[in-house]
Amino acid sequence: MRITRTIPPTVLPVAKMARTATLLVAMAAVAFSSISAQEPEQVEVARVEVTPATLTLEVGEKAQLTATAYDADGEVVDVPMLFFSRGGRGRLAVDRNTGEIEAFKGGEYEVNVLVMAPTQARGLVTVTVPWPPLDRVEISEEGGRFYVGVTMRHKATVVDRADDVRDLAVVWNTSNESIATVDRYGVFQTHAPGEVTLSATAEGVVGRIRYEVADNPVTAMAVEASQARGRTGDVIRVTATPSNASGATVDDMPVTFGLIADPDAIATTDFPPAEVDEQGRFVAYQPGIYTVTANVPGHTAHTTLEILERHAAEEVTLVGHAAVRNVSTSDLWVWEGVDGRDYAITGTHAAHGSTYWWDVTDPANPVLTDSLVVDARTTNDVKVSEDGEICVISREGASNRRNGIVIVDCTDPRNIEIISTFDDELTGGVHNLFIHDDHVYAVNNGIRFDVINIEDPANPHRVGRFELDTPGHSIHDIWIVDGIAYTSNWGDGVAVIDVGGGEKGGSPANPVLISRFRDIGGATHAAFPYRSPTGRFYIFMGDERGAPGFDGQDPTRTPEFMSGYIHIVDFTDPENPEEVARYEIPEAGSHNMWIEDDRLYAAFYQGGLRVVDISGELKGNLYHQGREIAVYKAFDPDGVVANAPFTWGPQMHKGNLFFSEYFSGMWAVKLQPRRVLIP
Repeated sequence: MRITRTIPPTVLPVAKMARTATLLVAMAAVAFSSISAQEPEQVEVARVEVTPATLTLEVGEKAQLTATAYDADGEVVDVPMLFFSRGGRGRLAVDRNTGEIEAFKGGEYEVNVLVMAPTQARGLVTVTVPWPPLDRVEISEEGGRFYVGVTMRHKATVVDRADDVRDLAVVWNTSNESIATVDRYGVFQTHAPGEVTLSATAEGVVGRIRYEVADNPVTAMAVEASQARGRTGDVIRVTATPSNASGATVDDMPVTFGLIADPDAIATTDFPPAEVDEQGRFVAYQPGIYTVTANVPGHTAHTTLEILERHAAEEVTLVGHAAVRNVSTSDLWVWEGVDGRDYAITGTHAAHGSTYWWDVTDPANPVLTDSLVVDARTTNDVKVSEDGEICVISREGASNRRNGIVIVDCTDPRNIEIISTFDDELTGGVHNLFIHDDHVYAVNNGIRFDVINIEDPANPHRVGRFELDTPGHSIHDIWIVDGIAYTSNWGDGVAVIDVGGGEKGGSPANPVLISRFRDIGGATHAAFPYRSPTGRFYIFMGDERGAPGFDGQDPTRTPEFMSGYIHIVDFTDPENPEEVARYEIPEAGSHNMWIEDDRLYAAFYQGGLRVVDISGELKGNLYHQGREIAVYKAFDPDGVVANAPFTWGPQMHKGNLFFSEYFSGMWAVKLQPRRVLIP
């Protein structure tokens, strides 16, 4: 990448302002190795009025909301305000800057208008969207041949004319109860040969499938396990083979797997000691002896497994702390500089546009080398190019309401310089970004990502963009590996996009969708791809559920503000992705993550920093399997909020684990095998 060190005249005043702030902050850092400058004075807002206060929209209709902020004297104040929908992503689209809304799916939603002032005043609008009429009922199976004596549960999905799935009860029936019956839960059982129709009805709309029931041909059953011994969390595959009188395998005979558990520690818990799914994949949460059974009508076979403790835990020790105590810290990036030393940059959230630059060559003694103030309220994301020469900073809440990105020369982190800014069609705000092969992929106003060429960083220019076509779509984050982009799209899940490394002919100028995975039942905030040494390819999809505005002052209320977990989706076959596992803790929700060498490093807000063993095949809830390697919660009595861990984002670098804490800056810890005392 070619570095142009000349600063364009249009950004020179900003650079001078930043340099003055840098010198002042750096001088303070020499004495204290932390940041504690005063935050600029902000306008006090007493209340926010939104018009209209209530609203009813049909699916497909739009409306315009307006908001006015008042101070304590009742005078109108001009401050930036953000519009957002609580619980309505993908259902009610809200332009966060203009307040235009569009209804896509039925339901009742709250639209909040937030002013990031000291009072965090807000307004509220309730929007009602009547449900459209029903369109169809879909049954989970396709029909075809079935065998006498087999029992299988069927599921029904009710869909309305807006293509929205409805949570409605259905009535099940069969056309001939002498051949087959079905109960109220869709459990279908066959009794005699013949033809039968299975139906599910909701509000007069009927879904049907047809079966040809035949006599049961199975005369023998065999079962085999991929291994006889394992550890908690190991996935053991049990294969069942039903055969007929001639010895041929009956491939279309459904097999039901069961489990007889004898765990070492018998206790009442809120989760089972082990599980086995319909494909015969077994995983244990507690050590013990387990018998897996395979059943078809008239025949049963079994295999017995011995499960041992996983013993994954390690000791985590504090290495160093780069304290930021005047404003909230957002994301971080750690890299090796062109001079061979190690550096880190941290952003700030709901603050005054600061970023802080650190020498972390000795992570036990991080040294503030420089700082930069840009025109923004939040510098949420910071990334450094692969060669360590260019940093790009995201901007939100600029005073002139033109946000975009700031491109910085960081070849000398003790003397950083702004090279250029780019805000063309990025004025709505850039929350997250990624740098890959001399291009910046910037999340634009939560709607799409724009691709900006920075081969000449003094003259950035847009070359492409990508946007989903789903109703009410949105995007929060982007991560790129080997020319494949993985975008986090809230209710639309993850999109996998070829930007130059796939087989779809994509490029930075022409991003091409490869595949999507939507059905996680959550809100995808961050995604991280990982190709396991087992040969399986996983995408870790982190939920974020909660209400904006939590200030950390009342730890007992944090679960209601921050919840959600990490969904683990097997993308080995991109045409048939499958959610196979999760990492969910009871006390907090997920935020950003990092994966390296069979380890998941996850930020879980008030739940702290979590390190998880993800070796081998994955299934079930990893939290209960003994896969947790370490948990670390950073307490700082002098933080923005005292002693309030609120972990934002982790990154491994040269054996040290760095992570940003919202209320106290950047920390570094180290993991070591747990010492065992031998008598």
